Amino acid sequence: METKIKWVANTRLGGKASTHFLSQQEIEKVKKFHQSFPEYSRTPLRNLSNLAKYLGVAGVYVKDESYRFGLNAFKVLGGSFAMAKYLAQRLGKDIADLDYATLTSDAVRAQLGEITFVTATDGNHGRGVAWTANRLKQKSVVFMPKGSSLTRLENIRAEGAEASIIDGNYDEAVRLAAENAEKYGWVVVQDTAWDGYEEIPAWIMQGYGTMAAEADEQLAEYGVAQPTHVFSQAGVGSLAGAVQGYFAEKYGADYPTTVIVEPDLADCLYKSVLANDGKPHAVTGDMPTIMAGLACGEPNTISWEILRDYSHMFFSCPDWVAAKGMRLLGNPLAGDDKIISGESGAVPAGLLAQLLLCPCLAEAKAKLGLNEKSQVLLISTEGDTDPDKYRSIVWDGEYPSF
Repeated sequence: METKIKWVANTRLGGKASTHFLSQQEIEKVKKFHQSFPEYSRTPLRNLSNLAKYLGVAGVYVKDESYRFGLNAFKVLGGSFAMAKYLAQRLGKDIADLDYATLTSDAVRAQLGEITFVTATDGNHGRGVAWTANRLKQKSVVFMPKGSSLTRLENIRAEGAEASIIDGNYDEAVRLAAENAEKYGWVVVQDTAWDGYEEIPAWIMQGYGTMAAEADEQLAEYGVAQPTHVFSQAGVGSLAGAVQGYFAEKYGADYPTTVIVEPDLADCLYKSVLANDGKPHAVTGDMPTIMAGLACGEPNTISWEILRDYSHMFFSCPDWVAAKGMRLLGNPLAGDDKIISGESGAVPAGLLAQLLLCPCLAEAKAKLGLNEKSQVLLISTEGDTDPDKYRSIVWDGEYPSF
């Protein structure tokens, strides 16, 4: 079993990939829409001041997405906004003029008729799509890759979706969703882009902008003008690209140093940067990582261009790094808040601890400029979305640290 954390510094910074669709002006429209949901409230930004002292940095702040709309993960932000934008387009209206109550009304349902939304997911995205489709009084179909959690499958079905686990990996599930959409006239709501399918993925990325904007304003409330470093996990890269794009748009040339974190069994972005040819490279085959939400082998082409041109360093992490992050956040130092973070949510925290405490990563730490003045923003994208796996790791010590 590979136990080593691998990293590569990005030598292609300074490109021209457009981030305008993630500007503050655009994301304010997104936030306004999300704020119209009855369940809306800002998710907490936890100030882990004692952990920061222990690690030797000025601040460690964790955006806790386990509180998002009662769904235990951030993904609903992207799916819900993209589905709303699609309906607005069908209605011939601007999303800025529509809110949750209008879109979920019987009148709009009657005007649009029956729509079936289809997606592929490891769990969190599909649950968000199913939840939104249910609120819109529409149908949803969800395909999950081989090895998906049965708990996550049942959570999706509980939202009214027709959901199943296929005998294939995530990228094969995406292709199956697209094929069925073509065959039956369904609408694909996928958080990855490919040639000819860019509009909805861009809307999904905008949906994630609500989270980045919230974190930014919450940092200001803590007296932090802006983060010096942002750590973001990546599967296809939609979340990472959205966060990167938002901060690059807001802060211009002075944007934070950005670290992209992937599982070593699905490290398509790391491998793409390592190839250093400016093109996205895929990882194929089974991807049996505990970081199920990040087990994606083909980069989102829109996100890839943003990450290639703006992100500073890419890490490929074994599963124990995520497990360490889960234990670190779930068993905090005295005075710090406890954060229940799932396998895909906790890997940035596990990596940060290793970067600051392990001499084996001293070169990467130095290149990133992590020091006593650093204000670090981490994103915990999910809670215990697979409770049995969470307990196996945090209680029983599965995947021990190296």
